[in-house]
Amino acid sequence: MFADYHMHTNYSNDSTYEMEDAILKAIELGVEEICFTEHSDYGPMGDYVVDYEEYYQGYLKLKEKYKNQIRIRFGCEFGIQKHTVDLYKKDFKKYPFDFIILSNHQIDDQEFWTQEYQKTRTQDEYNYGYYKAIYDIIQVYDDYSVLGHLDMIKRYDRIGNYPDEKVKDIIEKILKHIIAHDKGIEINTSCFRYGLDDLTPSRYILQMYKDLGGKMITVGSDTHEEGHVAYKIQYVYDVLKEMGFEYICTFDQMEPIYHHL
Repeated sequence: MFADYHMHTNYSNDSTYEMEDAILKAIELGVEEICFTEHSDYGPMGDYVVDYEEYYQGYLKLKEKYKNQIRIRFGCEFGIQKHTVDLYKKDFKKYPFDFIILSNHQIDDQEFWTQEYQKTRTQDEYNYGYYKAIYDIIQVYDDYSVLGHLDMIKRYDRIGNYPDEKVKDIIEKILKHIIAHDKGIEINTSCFRYGLDDLTPSRYILQMYKDLGGKMITVGSDTHEEGHVAYKIQYVYDVLKEMGFEYICTFDQMEPIYHHL
């Protein structure tokens, strides 16, 4: 199975990439299945919430048009904060999602990519705070499939590499929780675009996940433009095999489907 499970198009406000163009590129590359995961982030930048109905109707049209060439799934990336949980519970009930990525893009409406969250905190404080926010959310929200780009805070750490070992305890709590609740994690190949020196999440976190019994993994490019589609996904499959993982997952109506690597 060759699948890209994290794709944004013109339905997300940080992309102008047409959905049909993304489909055609995936077909050209031999991708068997894709899942669109348009952004939904409630907060100070309210325009990050996808127009669900417009997105859904566009998806249905193109899913039918290309049904004999590629399998297309309907998903979303929920950038959840603790005070927005109830909004996502309502959104989830409105549409027949196949797949939901739960991501953390800000805390208390403070963005990571602008350094708003980090600038008043030490490196220890904002790294721990990032994972603690994820842990707190998964205690009260369950309508998701995988945790997205779990150590994403590393993208925006201007001080430098922060050792996973320093936040091992809170990461372990997160991983134990999702395994116990039949959730998974994604590997996000945007790590190569951001120039990180490891995968996202890191091999350290992936090994911890495996040692704890985790096996549900999706791989996604975090596509926002043509050159991103399916980028380095086959490479990640090879890394997973080398680490001893046996499967990658796709989803249908929120149910995981396991495919041997």
